[in-house]
Amino acid sequence: MHWQLDVGMREDDCRIRCEQAGENMAVIQHIAFNALKGDTSFKAGMKSKQKRASRNNAYLSHVLAGLGVS
Repeated sequence: MHWQLDVGMREDDCRIRCEQAGENMAVIQHIAFNALKGDTSFKAGMKSKQKRASRNNAYLSHVLAGLGVS
């Protein structure tokens, strides 16, 4: 899973060093990674899913609905 997070979300390049911020960001990245990985409506890599979710609110809502958030 570490390799997937590093390649898909560039986790190793994160420069957050303040107190617990790094751990908090890691938790958020894991949640986002699992949400995008669990979505099967769009067959693409992690980067493509991230881009689509950032540009298309309908797709983002669909991914969040899969988590029971939206």
